[in-house]
Parts: sequence; structure tokens; C-alpha cells
Amino acid sequence: MKIIVLLSIVLITTSTSFSQTKSLHDFTVKSIDGSDFKLSQLKGKKVMVVNTASKCGYTSQYETLEQVYEQYKNQNFVIIGFPANNFGSQEPGTNKEIREFCTSKFGVSFPMMEKISVKGDDTHPLYKWLTTKAENGVMDSEVKWNFQKYLIDEKGNFVDVLFSKEKPDSEKVIKWIKGEK
Repeated sequence: MKIIVLLSIVLITTSTSFSQTKSLHDFTVKSIDGSDFKLSQLKGKKVMVVNTASKCGYTSQYETLEQVYEQYKNQNFVIIGFPANNFGSQEPGTNKEIREFCTSKFGVSFPMMEKISVKGDDTHPLYKWLTTKAENGVMDSEVKWNFQKYLIDEKGNFVDVLFSKEKPDSEKVIKWIKGEK
């Protein structure tokens, strides 16, 4: 009986660990211009994934996101923006309109991806991974609003989620980028 229980525990542990082997680097997404963007090209970089919107009270965070990106992009850090229209229809534009808005209004140079859904029945697979413990191995979360931030380490592992109110240049974010405790 003890052997059966032990084997059951080993099988459960093994199957759980196999379901958590996916990383950010396993995904390919579409850039805002429609080309494939393999997230595996970000190996060795810390990544902040942000769902964005052009008509939100937090839209001004684009400016701070760009400042943080410019300051730390040469230190193995990148920000990736994913426009989404899931909250109050605050991102109604086309990919072309979103790109024009981000570059003309905020000078965004960090990678922007095509508009996706970050919640609901049509959630993009990357966001399913980001929000599901069974897939990311760390925690379940819910995308509560625009400009929610997900932190991913250099190996593509999920680290943490920061809600919209947390500024992109908060002490917590900067310490994480720099590898400080």
C-alpha cells in the first residue's frame, strides 16, 4: 500500500512539473505590423509584458514605460506592449492606428504587438499562460484592467504580476530590473 501511495505521489508530481515546463520563450506572437515575433529571441532578457489601451486613465503610462525601456534596454531588459480592448472599449483602434498613436504621442520604441484579447473566451494563449498557475507554475491571476504588468525572468519564467496602479518606474520594478532585493 505504501508503494502505491508513493508511486501516486511521484506520478502526480511528475505530471504537474511537465505541465509547468512552458516558458515565455515557447510563444510566437504577431507584431503590430503583422509579422511573427518569436519570444525565444528574448532569451537572456528580463521582460515586462503590458496590456495597453489608448483611451484609458492609465494611457499616460506609455511615457513612463518608454523612459524605463530607454534607460534599461541595454541591460538585458525589454517591454512588450499588447493592445487590448477588453476594458470599457478603451482600445477601439486598428493596429495601424494604435502604432501611429503610440509613436506620435509617446514616442514608443519598445516592441508593440497586434491587438489581442487578454481575458474571456478568446484570451490569447500567452495571456492564458500568464494568468494560469497550471501553465506558468507560479500563480493564478486575473487581468483586472489596462496597463497590468507581468514580469518574466531571463529564462522566460513567470515572476510576478503588478496591477495598473503600480507605475512602470516604481522602486519594486527598478530593483527587479537591476537584480536588487
